[in-house]
Amino acid sequence: MTPRKLLLTATTALSLAFGGAAQAETFRLGTNGDLYGLDPHSMTDSFTVSFLNHIYEALVRYDADLKIEPALAKSWEQIDETTVRYHLREGVKFHDGQDLTAEDVVASVNRAAHEDSPIRGNIAGLVGAKMVDDMTVDLLLDGPNPLLNNFLTNILIFDAGWLEENNALDPIDAQKGEEGYTTSHANGTGPFRFVSRTPDAQTVLEVNAGWWDTPKHNITRIELNPINSDATRVAAMLSGELDMIVPSPLQDSKRIEATPGMHVLEAPGLRAIMMGFNLSDQLNNASTEGNPLQKVEVRQALVHAISYDLLRDKIMRGKSRNLGTLVAPQVPGFDDANDEIPAYDPELAKQMLADAGYADGFSFNMNCPNDSYVNDAAICQALAAMFARVGVKADLTAETKAIHFEHARANETDMFMLGWATLPMLDGYSVLSAMLHTPGGQMGTWNPGGYSNAEVDRLTEAVATELDADKRLEMMTEAFAIAKSEVAWLPLHAQPLSWAARDGVSIPQTGDDKARLWLARID
Repeated sequence: MTPRKLLLTATTALSLAFGGAAQAETFRLGTNGDLYGLDPHSMTDSFTVSFLNHIYEALVRYDADLKIEPALAKSWEQIDETTVRYHLREGVKFHDGQDLTAEDVVASVNRAAHEDSPIRGNIAGLVGAKMVDDMTVDLLLDGPNPLLNNFLTNILIFDAGWLEENNALDPIDAQKGEEGYTTSHANGTGPFRFVSRTPDAQTVLEVNAGWWDTPKHNITRIELNPINSDATRVAAMLSGELDMIVPSPLQDSKRIEATPGMHVLEAPGLRAIMMGFNLSDQLNNASTEGNPLQKVEVRQALVHAISYDLLRDKIMRGKSRNLGTLVAPQVPGFDDANDEIPAYDPELAKQMLADAGYADGFSFNMNCPNDSYVNDAAICQALAAMFARVGVKADLTAETKAIHFEHARANETDMFMLGWATLPMLDGYSVLSAMLHTPGGQMGTWNPGGYSNAEVDRLTEAVATELDADKRLEMMTEAFAIAKSEVAWLPLHAQPLSWAARDGVSIPQTGDDKARLWLARID
């Protein structure tokens, strides 16, 4: 490895240099949860990765219209069916002053694709990366890959030498509680650089005056403030302590809009909210023998116990969209036939349970986050009440997202909540590969309950390499139809996007629910 140069970086001078081009502005962002840490390869949490995009960058990125555009790679071409060549942008520097080279890309891609990497499922089909020269990299595939650039938008690039110096070349899994140097330190190429972090209190970034791109923002400092309580977050917004909150509670939209100098931003979201099942031979709830949830008839009965309209109208204030399938309408793979909402019929649910051998009901554990999705804990409370009406007892535990997803991934709960926006792929293959394919290798990385269907596996693997768009859609639709018939997961709704900001804030709101502050301005 090339010896790293000793650099004297004058952070203050860089900030002053930027200040000469635009008025200094601090952007105070309030969110309903904190980051898992500073390593974008260590988790699949969309919020954490989206915020870390301010520090780290990928070869390509989504623009404000969710179209792929060049980022650290200025261009690329398909060499053959299994090789795509990327030409790196000259003059890009990491925050410590080191130049971006192909060596950094190779180390980062291989780290993300490592067998122990929690994000390896996001780059299925990638065999590895190879340097062509200092500014050229070949990505090697196991076959045609129609979504390679979609995948790469979330494979953020580290400085290889920095990783090696700090014993961080191998990945860590934050959602398993693992920590390393990259959990609390950062060195990227992005528009902002890391300053400080107090977990569950505040993370601070400052502008990267040496950023390769032309800034559209006028922000010199970002303060991320996790505030779990909706009421406290809104109060901080209305009192002027914050410039924007994400999300903005649906129940407070009218009050915020009525406050002078404030406004609410709302848009259709990509995130499908659903419940996952433990499909192993034994429930975690020891009071019930075996696992009734293994029976399709039982899972279908639970679906008929749910009033989708009540969840939408009362819990989600009429803002959500009921979903009968696992992807939102904007996502390739969505099909109207799969989206049919099952009828709310508690009597039918009771009869189906009786026919399945559970006339007296049963009990199971249900875990939900209370700081991850819009009204997440309230949704689960409503579901528990609906299940109780048909004789099924859900022992509900509401917990922080860090604890919740640790339990869910370890299959330590019998029913759990998950929101999936198909990021970074923006394609139904995201759900098929991560949540519906039998777990193994890079597949089924978010299938802790163990759902398995050979035909779904076959279709998923075919979709992964099919370059004909019409054929891909047909196969995805068929796979989602099978998953629906078997209630592999229990879809609920497409989550609405709701942010609130003071009137001086200008920012594009995209369906992926990512606040791209490098595109924001504050007056």
